[in-house]
Amino acid sequence: MTKYTADWIYPVSDAPIKNGVIITDDNGKILAVENYSAHDPSSVQHHTGVIIPGFINTHCHLELSHMKGLVPTGSTLIPFITEVVTKRGAPAQKIRKAIDSAEKEMIKNGIVAVGDISNTTDTFAKKAENNLLYCTFTEIFDFLQTENAETVFSKNAEEVFVKLILSGGSTKNFVPHAPYSVSKRLFELINGRNVSGTVSIHNQETQAEQDLFLNENGAFYNFYARFGVSLEKFKSDRKTPIHYAMANMNPALRTLFVHNTLTSDEDIRSAHKWSDNVFWATCPNANLYIENRLPNYKFFIEENARMTIGTDSLTSNWQLSVLEEMKTIQRFQSYVDFDTLLKWATLNGAQALGFDATLGSISVGKTPGLNVLNLGKDKILRSSTRVKKLI
Repeated sequence: MTKYTADWIYPVSDAPIKNGVIITDDNGKILAVENYSAHDPSSVQHHTGVIIPGFINTHCHLELSHMKGLVPTGSTLIPFITEVVTKRGAPAQKIRKAIDSAEKEMIKNGIVAVGDISNTTDTFAKKAENNLLYCTFTEIFDFLQTENAETVFSKNAEEVFVKLILSGGSTKNFVPHAPYSVSKRLFELINGRNVSGTVSIHNQETQAEQDLFLNENGAFYNFYARFGVSLEKFKSDRKTPIHYAMANMNPALRTLFVHNTLTSDEDIRSAHKWSDNVFWATCPNANLYIENRLPNYKFFIEENARMTIGTDSLTSNWQLSVLEEMKTIQRFQSYVDFDTLLKWATLNGAQALGFDATLGSISVGKTPGLNVLNLGKDKILRSSTRVKKLI
């Protein structure tokens, strides 16, 4: 067994413990959390700062890691998507190398589990190595073209999903891409295959999405036209996009709404009324990279929303670090305190992905991974705050 101590232990599921001792077995399983005075100091590893559970990255596109630096910042979502669609092709060896490097970066940064989007099979071999715990979302879209739903689902998604099942190393589900890209029929097909677990959907990232659903106009009409897709048959209920998603998704499943840059307090209340299984993922650095704006986190705190933290991909971020996402939130909306951010980054994320039986908190019987942060008494995340992975 190994014993760890620091100035503070943050179990997350319980109150912080001053000068506590964490006892683990050789596999990192928590055997006990005790008072330091009960132990011989020479038998304990001493660390300065706070010990916390491993981070949970609830939203990533690992397969896009090879596109780091290829898409300019601040272009807004539709130009960003256009760049991804037109530039994502690359030699297989380059893609594999970037995926391997990105996973190593996440491990170094104290991440222990990832909610990862897969439109291709590029990440499956890496996931089968079980270096991290993955919840893989096989993402599907038909650009609101009902007549294409069956083809998209059967010929494209099924092929990817079958290969994912054979690859192992992951929990997995079909998921819709976003309200602006999935027809009602495709939602039905997706729902028919998902009987349990977590599903995710990109939600309210850009004003163009709001315009499409509230006013049946905006930039998505021109965007789709560029790819030969017409929205002339599209009819909305004149409600925000999240209402379209809720009307077509299964409230019995854990549902992770991702980004939520323009989500209002009314939207949040509607979602919580719709289901008790709602979680929210924020990717602040990606929001700044693409749209140069952030969600209003007060709405989520006031509505007691179960917020989680994601990194998105290296196409839309400078690094894959949950700690850096936490810093960004506290830098721009400093009323979000460390204790709140830590719960978002650990326990809430583990619950959202269905991994909370083993991850998310320093609790006896769990194997959550342990990180240490050089955090001062004021508990403010600064640019100098670093994470060190212990186990």
